[in-house]
Amino acid sequence: MLIIYPPFSKACEPAAALGQLRAHLEAHQLYCNTCDLNIEGLQYLLDIAPFAPDNWSKRAIKNKNKNIDELRTNNYHRKDQYLQAVLNINRLVEITGKKHNLRLNLSNYSDLNLSPQKSEDLLHAAEHYQNNIFYPFFRKRIPQLIEQYNPKFIGISLNFLSQALCAFAIIGFIRKTIPNIKIILGGGLVTTWLKSPFWNSPFESLVDHFITGKGENKLLKLVADKDSEYSSTPDYSEVADNQYLSPGLILPYATSMGCFWKKCSFCPETSEDTPYTCLSPSKVISDLRTLEHKHKPILFHLVDSALSPKNMRAIIDAQLKTPWYSFARLCPELADLDFTTALKKAGCKMLKLGIESGSEKVLEQMNKGIDLQLVSKVLKNLQHTGIATYIYLLFGTPSENHREARKTLNFIAEHDTAVNFLNLSVFNLPICSSSTSELIITDQYQGDLSVYADFIHPQDWNRKKIRVFLEHEFKKHPSISPIIKRNPPFFTSNHAPFLV
Repeated sequence: MLIIYPPFSKACEPAAALGQLRAHLEAHQLYCNTCDLNIEGLQYLLDIAPFAPDNWSKRAIKNKNKNIDELRTNNYHRKDQYLQAVLNINRLVEITGKKHNLRLNLSNYSDLNLSPQKSEDLLHAAEHYQNNIFYPFFRKRIPQLIEQYNPKFIGISLNFLSQALCAFAIIGFIRKTIPNIKIILGGGLVTTWLKSPFWNSPFESLVDHFITGKGENKLLKLVADKDSEYSSTPDYSEVADNQYLSPGLILPYATSMGCFWKKCSFCPETSEDTPYTCLSPSKVISDLRTLEHKHKPILFHLVDSALSPKNMRAIIDAQLKTPWYSFARLCPELADLDFTTALKKAGCKMLKLGIESGSEKVLEQMNKGIDLQLVSKVLKNLQHTGIATYIYLLFGTPSENHREARKTLNFIAEHDTAVNFLNLSVFNLPICSSSTSELIITDQYQGDLSVYADFIHPQDWNRKKIRVFLEHEFKKHPSISPIIKRNPPFFTSNHAPFLV
């Protein structure tokens, strides 16, 4: 078995699937190899960056190695140098993409002619794989991997829309040149596709098997007809030496799958009805200690939708050597100053928190299960204990209007010293959401694979008005503007722990 993580997403850490799937198969005496074509593909792009006559591009090309080294050292406190390095590396990606009629940056891949939300465009990408920007790279790299490992199956982990066109170009190449190998497609985006009521299996000619949700045991059943729900300690041996754009090795680790709350009306976890499973605290600590000893990471990225309080307590008791960060739900435990103080001592660098709104009315309509008094207490506790916050806000839900959005602005402004970073999103309605029956649906956004539906906002708070509000009111508020400027460009929360 060979598992590939395709371009294109943020290349600052290995994908969690590579470590988890390899360990599970190897634990059952099955050979499994992994390859992160995402970071390898980025390195290829930087190597082929074309000459451009403007001074910025000239400097970016001249100082390429210096800027890459800057992101691989632990000097992120030098904010100006950090920003300069990121923007110059991104410039190389950008000018390389333009030569191929692409809009590329360090976190996204956008084709001006093809949409990853249309099955016909993905089929086109597979048929005309020679047109993909990475083709000169993967036409050599994939045969090398085949010769080295001689796999019967190739699994492709597809998590983001930004990966889809490249993933299908790779699939098309494999299907055309090595037709006897079975192709298995899984990952977060694939799970969302297959749970859509509009899914009509458009890729049967290309893909032999699809896997949804938590894939370890499903993959084991498929390739070996074995059954085991036991979760093996992830094995990143084959990708840990990759030169990611981070000041050391960041290891992703999931203590759970799904969300233990799973009631928020706007959330795909709810609309897709993802089952919640959680590892025991003893298993979590055992795995993290093993990863610490084996790989000596600089940071753990706990990739849960929301880290459970019981596993937070386990980490507090364990006192790991490696710092970490995670998404967390605004729970009563975080309103306890002794608890947050203990979290800080246990290595917590940053928590990502989905506040979503500063309006009690909107939070209630979302079924978020929190109130602003709790939010305020949590923010103050985290500030007091020195845990950074990466706050997620969501504008344009059906119950919001301009007045309620201003309440969010005012709430953040009142807590500006407790907010380190901000992520601002405009609401997208999941096509599986129960709210679709209560709204006037106009159309899907892009095509037959779109995971969201467009709707007429019941209070005329449409996307254009929201964007005007965000650009001209929210971001320009004197208490909020400095927070926005702190956000790491392109790498966002993945680099934020190093900037606090």
